[in-house]
Amino acid sequence: MNRYYICLVSFVLVLGLVVDVQAVEVFWNNDGPDPLWSTPGNWSTGTLPTSAEGEHVRIDMVPGPIIANEGAVASTMRVGMNYTGDLTVDGGTLAVVDWIAMGRSGNAEATLNMISGTITAGNLYLAERDASCTVNMTGGTITVMDRFLIAKKDTATAHVNLDGGIITAGMIEMRGKGGAGTMDIRAGTLTIDGNNLSLLQGYIDNGWITTYDGNGTLQLDYDVTNEKTTLKATHLLNPNPADGSNVPVSVNQLQWTLPEPNQPGGVVTCDVYFGTDPIVENNPKVVTGQAVESVSVTLAAHTDYYWALDLYDSSVSDTEPIMLSPIFTLNTENTPPVVDAGKDVLTWLQEGVRTGSLESTITDDGMVGPYTVQWTVVSEPNVGTAVIETATAEDTSITLAALGEYVLQLEAFDGEFTSSDTITINVYNDSCEAAKSLPDYVPLVGDFNGDCKVDDADMALLQENWLKDNSLTKEWFKLD
Repeated sequence: MNRYYICLVSFVLVLGLVVDVQAVEVFWNNDGPDPLWSTPGNWSTGTLPTSAEGEHVRIDMVPGPIIANEGAVASTMRVGMNYTGDLTVDGGTLAVVDWIAMGRSGNAEATLNMISGTITAGNLYLAERDASCTVNMTGGTITVMDRFLIAKKDTATAHVNLDGGIITAGMIEMRGKGGAGTMDIRAGTLTIDGNNLSLLQGYIDNGWITTYDGNGTLQLDYDVTNEKTTLKATHLLNPNPADGSNVPVSVNQLQWTLPEPNQPGGVVTCDVYFGTDPIVENNPKVVTGQAVESVSVTLAAHTDYYWALDLYDSSVSDTEPIMLSPIFTLNTENTPPVVDAGKDVLTWLQEGVRTGSLESTITDDGMVGPYTVQWTVVSEPNVGTAVIETATAEDTSITLAALGEYVLQLEAFDGEFTSSDTITINVYNDSCEAAKSLPDYVPLVGDFNGDCKVDDADMALLQENWLKDNSLTKEWFKLD
């Protein structure tokens, strides 16, 4: 071995030692006065985890942390590595720069309880090697920027109960190397970047993705506008309001669809429980033994409701139910209005001014009351050159009297929350100048004077220069 190679190997070994020294593992020890992630005493370092490169969070015990506040961060995270660990997110936020591994080796078991709040991670791995993982999601959002892997290795087992909330990922892979990965979708939504219809349909056909334990239908859709594939579910009873939905207090009825009896002449009846107790049987019966498909209810604001049906078929048994529905949920929490001020605009002046329409779209749940709107001019080339006809109307008109960029804001207030969106209008001298501002503008062949059209003026230029030749005539042309 030559001396250069020995030196190179030594340098690599030293570099590896430096990296090892810099790596820091932060263990959850649950020694604080409460089970919160945000309590420094619950961590082996006595300080909260950071997102610094080389710092690894380890959660290898039950109970694990509860994230109920904003600001939880990590560089990488393992929950259940050779041990059992769990993590609960209930109203807080967790941002992980690189990856979260739930369950890894040594027959480890990991559980993620996602109740509300948000998780954002570069990658999410559910069960690696000889480990198992369960995700119980009833609300909130999980955003995976890149890979969402369910049962990553051949000896891994992972199951996702998507009972509510939204999981969004750059890509999804189930049973990549032969593991046992499954997902059951109820009131939740799965969204994957790109057109993944065939991939998800294959998972459904294989029985890896189900809905309501086989008692529902899956709706798979690809949106060409946002280039995302979405998977949702509906129970066979078609509950209305939809399971997990947010509704206004003006809703005064529950609806469902009864199945056909097993035998001709049979009658399907139902008992319906409805109320605010998550243990649905503790709620009053609003329907008892009737063959009906709706019932009137009264809702209060800012309340979670739970309801379920017991179904009976007289052709089978009058006393034993043929089906116990899952617990359907709805809530009357007010949500902010969704504001779309419209698409950005290119236009040009005519006789020194331009008047055009502002067409917006606002969606609100109507929880508190009718919303109000307000258009404002955020910026303009000169003060007073933008005049909005009716600033308190969703759809109105605006008159512009100068060249340049205008930025307008539309704000909607529902009595509790305010949302806004902006629109940009660029005003040019004429239609040709406006066209040339587009990034994909290509001049017309024959448009010699650059006025965006081929006409007699271009023909005159062509005729003026017809048969002229300005090529070089000397074979050896000397530059000055």
